[in-house]
Amino acid sequence: MSRFSMLRAGCALPLLCLSVPGLAQTAPAADASQDGSYHDQRADIVVTALIPRRQGDILSGTSVLTGEKLTRELRPSIGETLARQPGVSATSFGPSASRPILRGFQGERVRILTDGIGSFDVSNTSVDHAVAINPLTADRIEILRGPSALLYGSSAIGGVVNVIDSRIPRRVPDEPIHIDAIGTYGSAANERTGAGEIEVPLADKFVVHLDGSYSKTGDLDTGNYILTPALRAQAAASGDAEIADLANLKGKLPNSAGRVWEVAGGAAYIDDGGNLGVSFAHTDNFYGVPVRYALDPDGEAEQVRLRMKQDRVDLRGEVAVNGGFLDSIRLRAGYADYQHQEIEDTGEVGTTFYNQSMESRLEFVQSKRGGWDGAFGAQFFTRRFQVEGEEKFLPKNETNQIGFFTLQSLDLGNTRLEGGARFEHTDVSADADDALFFDGRRRSFDALSGSIGISQAIMPGWRVGLNASRSERAPSAEELFARGNHAGTQAFELGNPDFGKEKSWGLEGTLRGSGDGYSFSLAAYHNWFSGYIYESVAADSACQAVNGGEELEFPCYAFNQADARYYGFEAEASVKLAQLGSYAINVDGVADYVRATIKGSGPAPRIPPLRLLGGLEAQGDRLSARAEVEHVFDQDRVTDFETPTDGYTMVNASLSFKPLPGNDRTTLMLSANNIFDVEARRHASFLKDFAPLAGRDIRVTARFSL
Repeated sequence: MSRFSMLRAGCALPLLCLSVPGLAQTAPAADASQDGSYHDQRADIVVTALIPRRQGDILSGTSVLTGEKLTRELRPSIGETLARQPGVSATSFGPSASRPILRGFQGERVRILTDGIGSFDVSNTSVDHAVAINPLTADRIEILRGPSALLYGSSAIGGVVNVIDSRIPRRVPDEPIHIDAIGTYGSAANERTGAGEIEVPLADKFVVHLDGSYSKTGDLDTGNYILTPALRAQAAASGDAEIADLANLKGKLPNSAGRVWEVAGGAAYIDDGGNLGVSFAHTDNFYGVPVRYALDPDGEAEQVRLRMKQDRVDLRGEVAVNGGFLDSIRLRAGYADYQHQEIEDTGEVGTTFYNQSMESRLEFVQSKRGGWDGAFGAQFFTRRFQVEGEEKFLPKNETNQIGFFTLQSLDLGNTRLEGGARFEHTDVSADADDALFFDGRRRSFDALSGSIGISQAIMPGWRVGLNASRSERAPSAEELFARGNHAGTQAFELGNPDFGKEKSWGLEGTLRGSGDGYSFSLAAYHNWFSGYIYESVAADSACQAVNGGEELEFPCYAFNQADARYYGFEAEASVKLAQLGSYAINVDGVADYVRATIKGSGPAPRIPPLRLLGGLEAQGDRLSARAEVEHVFDQDRVTDFETPTDGYTMVNASLSFKPLPGNDRTTLMLSANNIFDVEARRHASFLKDFAPLAGRDIRVTARFSL
C-alpha cells in the first residue's frame, strides 16, 4: 500500500488528521497492532484534537477508549459506556437513554459526534431522548475537553465526544475478507447483544463494508428499592393503598426494557492521490422510559415508550495537494432523517418528533514549515425540527449555522504554542403556531470564540500547560422558543426569544508526566460565564400568560440568563508496582470534581459530586485480571428544586483472556459490576429519585477478529 493510503486512509478520523511535527509519519494504520485493533490508530494518538497528537501533548483534558478498555466498558448507551472516564458522568435516564456529561455540562454544551460530525438526533432536547449513536460499532471513542473542543462548534464549551467507526473504510485489507464480531450477555437487564462487521477488497483500491447490530434488554434489576428513602416514607404515609405499596417496590425498574437494531453499509476508493467514501445506516430503537411515580392520588404515573428511527448518509473525501502551503484538502459531510414517537401505555402515539439535519466540514491542511503547522476550514450545519401531538412544547423551527475556524501550532522544542479561533453565524427561526399562542420569531447571532495556549517541558517526560479561552454561544431553539408541557422533564418549559449570547472566559492548566512504569495527568479549569442560560422554577402565572391562561399540567420552569462560575479538576495516574513473571502488576486511579454556582440563584442543578476510582490490575500477554473500587461522595450542594443524593461505593472486577496466540483482537471477558449490590443514584439524573443504577451485573463478552 502507498504511503498516502497508509497515512491518510488509515487515520482514525481522516478529516481531522492534520500534520504534526514528527507525528504523522509515526501513526499509520499499520501501527494499530499496538492495541490489537485492525482499524484503530495507536491508542495514545488523539485525532479529535483537530491536529492529531500524542495524548500527553494535548493542552487540554483528553481520554481515549479503545481495544480491551473499550470492550470492558461497553454498554448499550454512550453515556453508560463513558461514565467511568475522568470528568465524565451520565444523565442516566434509564439504561437506554443516557447521554455523557462533561465537567458538569450537558445538553447544548456537549457535542456528541460520529467520525467528526453530529449525531443528528434530538438527545439535546430532553434527557429521555436516546443518542442515535451505537457504541457497539465503535472502534474507538475519544473525549476532548477544554478550549480545543470549541473548534467543533461554540456549543462545545463542555467538550466533545467523538465515536469513531469504520463504516467508510480507511484502508484496503491485506486479507481477502476481514471480520469483526462481538457478543455480550449482561445479567442485570438480561441483556443480549451482538454486532458484526465485514470488509472486503473488491480491487486494489476499492473496499466495501457491511455491519449490523442487535441488542435486547429486559427491565433493569437494581437489586434495591426503586424510590429513595424520603419518597418511600412519603408513600408509606399515604392513605391511598396503591401509593403506600410503592414504599416496598424494589428490584426490577419498571418500564426500562429496550430493543435496538442497526444495519449499515459503506464503500471507499483509496488511492495515492486521495480517497473518497460513502456510507448509509438505518437505526431502529424501541425503549421504555422508567416510571416517575406520582405520590399524589390525583397524579398520573405514565409508562411511556419511545420508538426512534433514523436513516443516515455520510461522505468522506480527501485530496493530496503536497504543495508549498497546503498539504491536503479534506471533506466530511452527513445527512439524517430522524423521527421518534412517544407511545403512551394505551398504545396510542402521544407525541412525534421530526428532525432533518445536515452538517459538513471542509478543511485545508497546511504543509509543515519548520515547527509551524496548522489547518483552517469551514463548517455548515442545518436543522429542521418539528414536534406534533399532545405534548407539543415547541413550535416548528429551523437552525442554520456557518462557521469558519483555524488552529495554528508552533513547536519550538521544549516550548509549544497553540492558538485557535472560530467565527460562527447562526440563524434560528420558529413558525407561528396558534396552538402554542406563538406569533413566530427569527433571531440571528454572530459568535466569536478563540483560545491560546502554551506547553513547556519542565523535565524529561513532563510538561506543564496553560490555556486561556473566550467563547460565545448562540441560544438554541429550545432555549428561545419552548412554551409548552414537556413530559420527559415533567415541566412546562418556557423559553425566552429575547435572549442574548452566552459568553464565557476560561482558564485551564495541565500537568502531565510519564516515564518507565508510570503516567500522570492533571487538568484544572475555571470558567466565568455572563448570560449563562439555565432553567429554574417560575411562578405558574408566567407560564399561564403564554398558554392562553389555561391550567398547567406540569410545574412551570423558565429559562433565564445570569452570571455563573464553573471550576474543577480531573486527574488520572497509573504506576507499575512489580513484574511477576510475565505479568505486570499495575495500580491506577481517577479523581474528578466540579463546582458550579449561578449568581443570584445558588448552586447550578445536577452537578456531579467528587468521585474517586482506583484499580489494581495484573496484565499479561494473554490473561489479565482487574479489580476496582469507585466511591462517589454525597451531593448536598443543591438548588431549590432538587434533592440531595447519597454517596455510594461500588466494587467491580474483570477477567480477560486472549485464546488465540498472535491475535490480540480476539478476547473473552468475564466481569462483575457492583459486586455487593449497593444502591446507587447519579445526582445528574432527572430520574435519580425514581430510578437507581443497576445492581449486581455479571457480564460475559466475546470479541472476535479475523
